[in-house]
Order: sequence, then C-alpha cells, then structure tokens
Amino acid sequence: MFQAKKIEGVGKPEFYADLARQLAALLEGECDAVANAANCSALLFQMMPDLNWAGFYFLRAPGELVVGPFQGQPACVRIPVGRGVCGAAVAERRSMLVEDVHAFPGHIACDAASRSELVVPLRAGDRILGVLDLDSPLPARFDADDQAGVEALAAILVAATDFGPQFVRG
Repeated sequence: MFQAKKIEGVGKPEFYADLARQLAALLEGECDAVANAANCSALLFQMMPDLNWAGFYFLRAPGELVVGPFQGQPACVRIPVGRGVCGAAVAERRSMLVEDVHAFPGHIACDAASRSELVVPLRAGDRILGVLDLDSPLPARFDADDQAGVEALAAILVAATDFGPQFVRG
C-alpha cells in the first residue's frame, strides 16, 4: 500500500524531485487513465501547500476539454479550447502560469476563491491529451520552479498511463 511521505525543509527543486519519486511509486504497475489521474490529483492536493483545486481536464471531444478526476470544489464540466486558462494552455500548446486569474482575459471562475493558477498540458509526443490544472487562493502562488516541477510530474503521469482511444489527441 502506498503511503505519502510529507516533504519538509527543502527547496522547491528538491521538493519536486521527491514528489516525482512518490508519484512514480504511486503509479507503478497501474496504467488506467482514470485511476492514475485520480491518484495523481489526490497526491498533489495533499502534498502541495496552498492549493484549493488540483485536477485534470481531458480532450474528450474535438475542441473541448471535459473535467476529469480532481480534488477541491465542484468544477466547470466543459471548457472550450481557447477559453480560460485551461483552454488557452491547449490552444497555445504550452504551460500557463497566471499570478492573478482576475487579470487573465477570459478567465473562467469555477471557484471564486482562486487567485492564481498553473496549467500544464499533458503531452504524448506532439499531441495534447488534456491539462493538469492547479489553483490557489493565494495570488502569485506559483513560480518557474513550480512550473518545471509540475511539468515533470505531468510527464511521469503520461508515461505511466494508457490513454486509450476515448481520449482525443489535439
């Protein structure tokens, strides 16, 4: 049985290296997309301070993200590609680090308490499967170290997971 180990007293690079080891151990031997996304979102929500939402949106239809496993308040179910931070990350095919969501044009407020957001595309080669979305009630909660660390975590998830034909690849 997997037991998460609290990470304390280290800098962000060390924090994310340890979290990456824990995520790899958690996903070892399992390839189901729902199970792995659910466990990944639970681990991130437990281990990362100052989050109010951690979860996934998947491309399940052309041009549309659909909510997947998450931790936090109930979420917006469907997001058009190109709208909000999640949709922009898919449309621009890059991570989006937003210090103040209220200043982001077209921000979709699923939780009014959210102040900053980090969205990382899930990449399989040159294709986008969806996004990993992290929200915080603190402004400027995320920085470049968080972005690099979460991008590495997203890569671990994708490598361990069988995203079958039910996932549209953009």
